[in-house]
Amino acid sequence: MARIVATLVGAALLLAGSVWGTDDNFPFGPFSMYAGVNAPDDDAPDTRVEGVDSTGTLVDLGERSTGIRRAEIEGQEQRYRAEPSLLRKVADAYAQRHPDAPALVEVRIVIRWHGIEDSRPTGTYRDEIIASWRLSNE
Repeated sequence: MARIVATLVGAALLLAGSVWGTDDNFPFGPFSMYAGVNAPDDDAPDTRVEGVDSTGTLVDLGERSTGIRRAEIEGQEQRYRAEPSLLRKVADAYAQRHPDAPALVEVRIVIRWHGIEDSRPTGTYRDEIIASWRLSNE
């Protein structure tokens, strides 16, 4: 009997979460990251954060080099678009982890749009910079 009650309660929570819930209610609310479906010819986005140091070298600013997860960046994409100066925190996180490395003079969020046709990758891509902070901006 306890199993039936637990199953019914779980089903009720899932139903309520699916109707009224948000990602914060997971696992009883939607996990919208996987809730959508792209059309067969829609390009596929791949977001990354990169920087340029004072020597002109391109630097990958992923989680290993900054401690900031990609999901944290993607989740606040609109804030970074509206206030690119927030990317200074990424530069600061990099500097803290790499004190002997040349300083970053630019940080940008780049979306690489991979070409898709008939649900298959075409091997083509285009990059779109959606937010950029430069040291000289401050």
